[in-house]
This record gives sequence, C-alpha cells and structure tokens, in this order.
Amino acid sequence: MSNRVCMKKWLLTAMGTHIVNFLTKHKQQQAFCVSIRSKTTSIQYVESRARDPTFEKLMDKYKNLLKVIAVQDLILANPKNQSVSIEFLSNLSQKLHLNRGATAFLRKFPHIFLIYYEPSKLQPFCRLTDAALDVSRHEAEVINASLPLVVERLVRILTMSASKTVPLRAIFKVWRELGLPDDFEDSVISANSSVFQLCDADEPNTHLLKLVADVPSNGFRAAVEDWRVVECCKEECSVDRMEMRFSFKHGYPPGMRLTKNFRAKVKEWQSLPYVGPYEMVSEKKKLSKAGMMAMEKRAVSIVHEFLSLTVEKMVEVEKISQFRKWFGIDLNIRDLFLDHPGIFYLSTKGKRHTVFLREAYERGCLIQPNPVYEARRKLLDLVALERRGLRAVNSKLQDRSSSNEVEQKDSMQRDDSLSSFD
Repeated sequence: MSNRVCMKKWLLTAMGTHIVNFLTKHKQQQAFCVSIRSKTTSIQYVESRARDPTFEKLMDKYKNLLKVIAVQDLILANPKNQSVSIEFLSNLSQKLHLNRGATAFLRKFPHIFLIYYEPSKLQPFCRLTDAALDVSRHEAEVINASLPLVVERLVRILTMSASKTVPLRAIFKVWRELGLPDDFEDSVISANSSVFQLCDADEPNTHLLKLVADVPSNGFRAAVEDWRVVECCKEECSVDRMEMRFSFKHGYPPGMRLTKNFRAKVKEWQSLPYVGPYEMVSEKKKLSKAGMMAMEKRAVSIVHEFLSLTVEKMVEVEKISQFRKWFGIDLNIRDLFLDHPGIFYLSTKGKRHTVFLREAYERGCLIQPNPVYEARRKLLDLVALERRGLRAVNSKLQDRSSSNEVEQKDSMQRDDSLSSFD
C-alpha cells in the first residue's frame, strides 16, 4: 500500500512539474511574441529607417514653404483686393501651424510678405511683395501653358484604376502636385467632356471622375519602362538584359548598411515578373507567397508611376493613400515605401509623411526639371532667404509704419479738439 501511495505521489509531482514547465514555456512564448510585435510597430518601423541628409535638408525648407503657400492662397483668394488682415491670420495661426503667431511668421519672410497699416480700417494688413507676385503669376502662366500635359496626367491616373474612375475629392488632394490649375474642374474636366465625366457616387455630396475616352491598354508606357530601355541601350551597361526587363532603379541613403542577405533579397525581388501599372489584372484569388510578392511588385509599379506623374516627384503619404482602393492596392502604402528604400525615400519633417521618388533627385534638385517645378523653386529660394539681404528695407518699412501710426494719432487728436470747440 505504501508503494502505491509513493508511486501516486511521484506521478502527481511529475505531472505538476510538467504542467508548470508547459505554462512557463507558454508564457515565455507569449512574452516573446509580444516583444517582437512591439519592436515592429508602425512608429518604430518609421523611426528605424536609414536617414538621407539631402532629402532631410530639402524637407526643412519645404515645411516652411507649405506654410507660406497656405498664407499666400488666402491673400490671393480675393482677386479684387489681394490682402488679408493680420487679425484674420492670427485667428487661423493654430490651423496654419504658425507656432509663434501670424506676425512673427510674416516678418520671418520679408521677401514674400509685406505688412502695412490700413488707415481706413484701423488695423494692419498683409499682402505679397512684388517678387512673390511675379513668381505666382509666372507659375499660373506655365500651368496654363501645360494644359495638354495635365490632361494626359489625369488620363494616366484614371487608366491605372481598374474601374477607370477615382473620387474627385482624391484629385482635389493632389491638384497642386499634379500641376492642375485652380479652376481645373472647368478648365480641364468640363473643357474635355469627351474625355472626362463627373458621376454621382453612392455617398451623398460625392462625385467620381470617370474616363470615358477609349484608351487602349498598351497606349501608355510607364516611366520605369523608359528607364529600362535607356539602360539597356547603354554600352557600359553591366546588368544582364534579361534581369533588366523586370528591374527598378535603386539607390540607397549614404551610410546605409547593405548586408549580403539584404542584397540577395533585392536581387530576388528585382527578378520577379513585372505587371505594369496600365495593364489589366485578373480577379484576386487566394494568393501564395509568390503571388503576394507579385502583388507587392505591382503596387510598387503603381506608386512609382504616380510619383513620376507629379510635378515635383513627391507627395504626402496621406494624399496618395486616397487612391489605394481605386488602384487595387491591398498593402499599407507607408510600409511599402519603407520596404523599398532604394526606390523611395520617406521623410517625417513638418509633422507629415512625405515620400520622394529617389531616382528623380540629385543633390536635392530634380534631375529633369519642368517649367512648373522651376517656377515653384523660385518661391522656395525666397523662403530660404528668410530675412537675409533686407535689413535696410526692413528698417525703412518699420519707420514708415511707425510714422503712419503717429500721423493717425495726431489726426485723431485734432479731430477730438475740433469736436470740443463745436
């Protein structure tokens, strides 16, 4: 009997030990999974990317440029009186991200904004300087001169959509990036009714832009395909022609560590079959690993082509995400840019995520500039000047404004004295 009791105790002890070990191991596995998951969160993935100093310096200028453009649009909104009160801008300073207030922001860029006192309204106003007005007029002129190219850009974007339609609100998000005029609904869409058509969507107060023109599937060739042709025709081309037919141009941030494993994965990805952005794809089925990689490569080809169609080869991630559903991209757009640092560069400057087409830039400038880009670059140059070169002018302006205030006070005092005699 005692032997049976001892055996029972031993079995219970062994089972308990086994259960404890199992639970401990299971907890460790859970903790391990959680730790891995925490290391690959979206924020940490963005922060772990390799920085490129050239693009970061460019975005330092662009984050100020975007604020300048926002204020400039408010000033130019009224064609009859192209000015705006400082009080009005101060009320919008938080929305416009003018951290130190409207007045401090305007004084930071005297080459662009001119503050003056309006006696009739008894408050200071702001207008654009002659230099800034010249840049604005020049940009409008080159945009109007490039309307045929604008129409082609819109046709290409609609062709990349399986339904040949995109929401009009998505086009409104990127109208500046595509080089569209302010009145593009009239000057581009309505003026080309044989090409475009506005339709009502299922959602209220929402419209869809539809391509009604008959465009053949092989009517367009993607920018990456043009690059492949040029590369294959070079005498010094060291890449196999068969490998080149599915490849994308790659370039990496300086100092980025390229391991053998990473290089091997890039080479494998480059050799995957390529489906162009303008080609029709079959209905989606349950995809294998190879199918998922092919779908990813098509997504890269679409966003690569979209960036190639923009004026400055850059766009905010939030704006391009508006087209994700319509382009049939089932992947996270931002992760797609981070997964391919040789093709795209993602910057987080200015509290926004902006993606650049890496191959289009060299030393912070477009390799192949266009007239609209060159016009906007002039405004960027004025932003970069800030207060440099205008000390004497600024002091004169301040003297004028102070003298105007003194004259106004004197006139008010004279009016008061006259009214007392009456």
